[in-house]
Amino acid sequence: MTTSALIMIILTQGTVIAATIYFFRKVLKAPHNGEPDSYSENDPK
Repeated sequence: MTTSALIMIILTQGTVIAATIYFFRKVLKAPHNGEPDSYSENDPK
C-alpha cells in the first residue's frame, strides 16, 4: 500500500467517524419533545 493510499484511508475514516460522533451527539442532546406517547392515548381510562 502506498503512502498516499494510507493517508486517503485515514482521512476518509476520520471524516466518517467525526460525522458519526457529531450527529450522535446532536441527536442525544436534543431537547425532549413534549408530545404524548402514542400508546398512552390508547390506554383505557
